Amino acid sequence: MKIVITGSLGNVARPLIKQLIAEGHDITVISSNETKKAEIENLGAKAAIGSIIDLGFLIETFRGNNAVFLMTPPNMGFENIVKNTVNAGKNYAEAIKQAGIKKIVMLSSIGAESPVENGPIKGLHFIEKLYNELENTSLTFLRAGYFYINFFNDIPLIKNAGIIGGNYPGHTEVPLVHPKDIAKAAAEELTKNSEGKNVRYIVSDVRTASDIAKAFGNAIGKPELPWVEFKDEESLNGMLQAGLPQEIAELYTEMGRGIRTGVVQKDFIEHGSVVDGKIKLEEYAEEFANKFNS
Repeated sequence: MKIVITGSLGNVARPLIKQLIAEGHDITVISSNETKKAEIENLGAKAAIGSIIDLGFLIETFRGNNAVFLMTPPNMGFENIVKNTVNAGKNYAEAIKQAGIKKIVMLSSIGAESPVENGPIKGLHFIEKLYNELENTSLTFLRAGYFYINFFNDIPLIKNAGIIGGNYPGHTEVPLVHPKDIAKAAAEELTKNSEGKNVRYIVSDVRTASDIAKAFGNAIGKPELPWVEFKDEESLNGMLQAGLPQEIAELYTEMGRGIRTGVVQKDFIEHGSVVDGKIKLEEYAEEFANKFNS
């Protein structure tokens, strides 16, 4: 198959590119960074260097391919983040339509069925609605759990205060995912015969916040590491003090509240809470420890 991958050489895209090339597919990788061109080509893929806000570039890159893997960049500026995310989705949708692409797989998220109380995920909610309107295109919304690697952001808190936490209690069950498991699921969805509009959840493990603290603590030699529940205001102020822009801090505080109230996990649970990723929390904890000690 001829497949276009968005997401440059990120945590999901890189293992996805490697797997699809190993399977013999013809892969084109979109990146906005010219310096990535040689690395993409060294993997055996073609590099398409340009901006996803350039509709003409997207149409030209998509045209003639069998399928496209779509993801919006995690960094959509410091203001109007949800709006910018949705606009990127609109550009993708228009390019898919004009290029006549018949199959897309979109990296979405748990909580994307809700338009409220899910922070930055709400942008994906509106993009899913846009893609649902595409005619003559089969698509899969690959709704991923909470990325394990997001916990790298807690390393300074652990080192400075000896705690890890968020604005939800320790007994809260969090669907977690490793980027490698997302890549494997994406490869399956891109290359199988499918029709219509489909939702697939990709989750590696479902564990309580206290379990997360325990696993990380054991891995880094701090077995008593506690999970501390913060108030929303404390969570927001902590992120602001750590240097996050106001709007990003507010969105992540809202997402934490959505995890606390269950809004983010609701549809995953109603879909049967399927866990088909392979990388469990304790395995990832070793990866976390390597980063902690580096």
